[in-house]
Amino acid sequence: MLRVQGDAVVDADGARVHLRGVGLGGWMNMENFITGYPANENAMRESVAAVLGAERAERFFARLLDRFFADEDAELLAELGVTCVRLPINHAHFERDDEPFVLREEGFARLDGAIRACGDHGIYTVIDLHAVPGSQNQHWHSDNPTHVAAFWRHPHFQDRVVNLWQALASRYRDEHWVAGYNLLNEPGDPSGNVVGPFQDRLVAAIREIDADHIVFIDGNTYSTDFSIFGEPYENAIYACHDYAAAGMSFGDGYPGLEALEEVFLKRTRYQRETGTPIWVGEFGPVYTGDPERDEVRYRILMDQLEIYERYGAGWSLWTYKDVGLHGVVHADPDSAYMQRFGDLIAKKKRLGLDAWGSTHAELPEVIEPIHQLIAREFPDWQPYPWGPRETTDLLVRWLLLAQAMLPEYAERFRGLGDEELDALADSFSLASCVRRTRLCEILASGMGAAAGTTG
Repeated sequence: MLRVQGDAVVDADGARVHLRGVGLGGWMNMENFITGYPANENAMRESVAAVLGAERAERFFARLLDRFFADEDAELLAELGVTCVRLPINHAHFERDDEPFVLREEGFARLDGAIRACGDHGIYTVIDLHAVPGSQNQHWHSDNPTHVAAFWRHPHFQDRVVNLWQALASRYRDEHWVAGYNLLNEPGDPSGNVVGPFQDRLVAAIREIDADHIVFIDGNTYSTDFSIFGEPYENAIYACHDYAAAGMSFGDGYPGLEALEEVFLKRTRYQRETGTPIWVGEFGPVYTGDPERDEVRYRILMDQLEIYERYGAGWSLWTYKDVGLHGVVHADPDSAYMQRFGDLIAKKKRLGLDAWGSTHAELPEVIEPIHQLIAREFPDWQPYPWGPRETTDLLVRWLLLAQAMLPEYAERFRGLGDEELDALADSFSLASCVRRTRLCEILASGMGAAAGTTG
């Protein structure tokens, strides 16, 4: 097994291992900007099932997941020099809300396949629990249909996560290609009072089953705040997330290497003070299709990789595959899926219905009067986590309007035969995708730099 030794990750021989690679967003935890649907995953699946019927919908989604990550994807990542793939998972693959604590073998079997494919190509994996019962943060990426992180309010939800992690630890405690367990992606505990004690409980519960694997711990407030932690856990990595504001859809201009480093140092203060490994669990720019603007995004990415190299940080670029916003590879515009849903994806962009693709300036005639009203009438309102403007956008655009668009997405499936559904799913196979060549080159170069270092 890999283990933590000081500020490094080492193998059984004590040689330093650089965990650097990509996250597999959109696979066992779907996200709206990654695969092109509106709102949150569970609501989307329910809408599609209402059109196709439960059995045909399940068949379609199973095939999509089979195509989204397969052996050829692991082979490509190995060719790029990737040493680690972070595997985000939604608890719904492993248990249902109407049958809590009843574990589903099919979820484990699918996860087995990805771990095996990566291991066959010499790639470690990190199992990342990305969406839990009740949702651990306020946004769509925890499959949250509201803006309330109910997970922190209900011990029942927390008990189910402990049970699931003990099952995962039992399954993979002898699997050396699993680098470790990323216990809870981007916690958003508004009080800050529950997340620390729960992490204590969860680590202890896993250690009862598996004393050897590394645990990856995200800080509160979306893995940016580690002030809740005291002494670090044994054999643990504290994973920060380091998205550069200038690289987001709403970003503009080049911030400079020094500004990027300043943010990185702030977000990794705990790791550096405790002498634990630095691992950036998520980072990466959003691409616009404008060559001039995108070249700035690539420069930001290269600066970040230079910073991570200088401080010996591991990293996991977000994300590997999508419909064209963010990924190392993306669905071909001429594919069956993009031909059917491309105009709907464009509509979502025009209305700003995906937080990740939004410039935060869409629908000014609708949104700006609300912003002005709140600023005027409720000047002291400071909602967690990102303040009044972002919360207003969340409630109005990314929840209300996005959910209103769900029937329009689902209707695109009506009347399709099995072969047509298969063609939609097959659009996400690597053979049907386009590589973002410049990003692949930068990624391979970053891996080469890692391979040339010693620790």
